[in-house]
Amino acid sequence: MQLNFTVNGHVHTLDVPPNLRLVDILRQNLDLTGCKEGCGEGECGACTILLNGKAVLACLTVAAQLEGAEIITIEGLMENGEPSILQRAFAEENAVQCGYCIPGMIMSAYALLLESPDPSEDEIRIALAGNLCRCSGYHQIISAVKRAAKEMGESK
Repeated sequence: MQLNFTVNGHVHTLDVPPNLRLVDILRQNLDLTGCKEGCGEGECGACTILLNGKAVLACLTVAAQLEGAEIITIEGLMENGEPSILQRAFAEENAVQCGYCIPGMIMSAYALLLESPDPSEDEIRIALAGNLCRCSGYHQIISAVKRAAKEMGESK
């Protein structure tokens, strides 16, 4: 099928099978490797991206769902070639350990901050519940999201 969609502000037209997974389209067709495949079953959250403003799992999203869609990946959060406030907060709060889960964590946090610019710790925990971290960095991850929310609020 011919597919027209936008990724990180860039319009793409691809000819792909309708059942090709979004994680494969991003990584193989568009060379956007920030989206990680962990489990391939929708259980780990490593492949979380934003689809039309909502956090979704790229391993469970197929090409047939993407016509006209607006997608944002971890690469799309960069601001003028620099890490965003949220990305910097993860680094500065030492929330990045092995790094494999972090793109999905950041994208889930970003979706939360779009809906709730000043989330409570419980809201953060709920938003990140679908993202697994095998290095057990949850405390630092929650601190990073709180820090980013504060800094983003101050910058407005």
